[in-house]
Amino acid sequence: MTRDPVDLLPTTRRVLDHRLARTQTEGRAPSVAAGLVRDGALVWSRGRGSVDGAAPTTDTQYRIGSITKTFVAVLVLRLRDAGRLDLLDPLETHLPGTAADDRTVLQLLSHTAGVASETPPPWWERTDGAVRPAVTDLLGADPAEQLTGRRFHYSNPGFALLGAMVARLHDRPFGEVLQSEVLDPLGLRRTTLMPVAPHALGWAVHPWADLLLPEPTHDAGLMAPAGQLWSTVGDLSRFASFLLVGDDRVLPLTTLEEMREPVVPAGADGSGYGLGLQTRGGPYGLVGHGGSMPGFLAGLDVSAEAGLAVVAFANATSGPDLGALVEDLVDAVATAEPREPEPWAPLPDADPELLALTGPWYWGAAPFAVRLQADRHLELVTLGSRGRESRFRPAADGRWTGLDAYYRGETLTVVRDAGGDVTHLDLGSFVLTRQPYGPAEVVPGGVDPAGWRGGGR
Repeated sequence: MTRDPVDLLPTTRRVLDHRLARTQTEGRAPSVAAGLVRDGALVWSRGRGSVDGAAPTTDTQYRIGSITKTFVAVLVLRLRDAGRLDLLDPLETHLPGTAADDRTVLQLLSHTAGVASETPPPWWERTDGAVRPAVTDLLGADPAEQLTGRRFHYSNPGFALLGAMVARLHDRPFGEVLQSEVLDPLGLRRTTLMPVAPHALGWAVHPWADLLLPEPTHDAGLMAPAGQLWSTVGDLSRFASFLLVGDDRVLPLTTLEEMREPVVPAGADGSGYGLGLQTRGGPYGLVGHGGSMPGFLAGLDVSAEAGLAVVAFANATSGPDLGALVEDLVDAVATAEPREPEPWAPLPDADPELLALTGPWYWGAAPFAVRLQADRHLELVTLGSRGRESRFRPAADGRWTGLDAYYRGETLTVVRDAGGDVTHLDLGSFVLTRQPYGPAEVVPGGVDPAGWRGGGR
């Protein structure tokens, strides 16, 4: 359900303005810019500092660094959804001849491929891409084994390889594919591989004096998918809105939800990495990506729970903590103006056969209940102190598929007898019956014929 955007209260806007001002001053950044999206609309934006003698606007470009990786992941998932590849395919299936041939697409997307964090020298972020004309130059001969598939190890070349794979499968340059497959459908007209005025210049700030040093800008070539894109508050806010609710012209919400799921946790702090998205968790379930390149910092986080998204930029190599800024902006709005729950409304109609499935069921002696939701979806909830709960969507074959938690991807089947009456539910081989361990004939392993008894028997 799409909500109508509601403007922020003046007091909330003042808190956001002050927090952004602190970031620019305390972080000693030549400029910062940020925007906050609520329910799909950019409801607050602010620029502070100077770009070409004026405060940056929602149309001022900044380099977004590794947020580029999320765009790459969207392109890869589009290919998967179209049946062009499987996430478990080895890279060599679609891009042969690299030092990472045996690593899977899934491992590269989730930084679990165990490949090197950076390219062989020289430092790719400050050198022209012409020094690495071939994909074999991205990793060298040694992919740097790091417990493949079992450990998170961030890799810039890994995403460069994914970008090269995308280009090869489309038989077009990466930038052209990104333009037609993502940027044009979402209306991101100010997101480009190279800067287009008005744009900020990248600066390094002297650590012990208020002085600036210009940072280089170059075309990273094959490394571009790792962190080359430039964007604006306006464009990246639209992209953040897409990450929250999906767009069938690019990716449906179900695929984006898959991208948000962490594959391997990155640390004990609860953060992790999904498919091209960092999962920071916390009270609002933040998911997004940070970015840095010489002269620039960027941040993007979305909270499906709060219906909020924040984007932020700075044109400084180091100094401003944009991760903390993004978290604080989300917290300020969620605390001052908490999201109202969706209004309850009755279903327009109900299939009598589905309605008959609702109510109490028992897994052994543990009580559960089935609820009927919109679009023929079912929900399994526990009636006890603990139990595995899940939502299920209808499948074309008359069964249901689990959407979350323990039963994600598992099949729920309604089992009937010869007369068509429902005898039990089969959930991934678990049997749910209308009575605790009854009827006995459908319970795997059978039931003691003496039945239930008192403690003295």
